[in-house]
Amino acid sequence: MEKVAMVATMRITPEALAEIVAHARAALPDEACGYLGERDGVVGRVVRLTNALASPTRFALLPEEQFAALRALRAEGFSLRGVYHSHPAGPAVLSAEDERLAFDEALSYVVVSLAADPPLVRSFRVGPDAGEERMVSGRLTASRA
Repeated sequence: MEKVAMVATMRITPEALAEIVAHARAALPDEACGYLGERDGVVGRVVRLTNALASPTRFALLPEEQFAALRALRAEGFSLRGVYHSHPAGPAVLSAEDERLAFDEALSYVVVSLAADPPLVRSFRVGPDAGEERMVSGRLTASRA
């Protein structure tokens, strides 16, 4: 496995981390997807979105849900920090397709692998400073290099 440089740290509440994993499990056999809301430097809000492709290997977001989710996050005082999705049977890494679709360098791209037990959650950034982002949840470091 290629060693990936850590480029940043994402602080996330244990509840938000648990919600991402719960959504991934609930969506089986398909990929789950959603948005992560951040306030005061901490991801504390998970917005479940529909996987329009209903696929175990790909996901697509519905534009109307995206807009509604962004409005809800803003109304609650959160900003959009990232996008998450699951890999039901694959590793917690960005696939070539994930990288192609991850165009916003300001966002974090979180992948949860249900192939691992317990599930492995990792976060990545794209762009010139691309790499794995360290996830810290209370005393739990949810990312492994």
